[in-house]
Amino acid sequence: MTAAEQIAPMADVALEVEVELDRRVMSLREMLDLNVGSVIRMTRSAGENIDILVGGALVGFGEIVIIEDTMGVRITDFNIEE
Repeated sequence: MTAAEQIAPMADVALEVEVELDRRVMSLREMLDLNVGSVIRMTRSAGENIDILVGGALVGFGEIVIIEDTMGVRITDFNIEE
């Protein structure tokens, strides 16, 4: 029996998927100056590789993509050990 067959009864359980695009340290003054619509510039850009985590465990890798005006993640490697 494959791993996919073994977990089939739990296939609809919701999992929290995390991708960390970047981190930035900001002063309290900078935080207080933010408004709705403010832009926080980051150092990462489209095409860069990122980690994909589920429940805090690394399960794959992806790359940042821009589709029209939306940022997303293209999965380049996804592994859940059997």
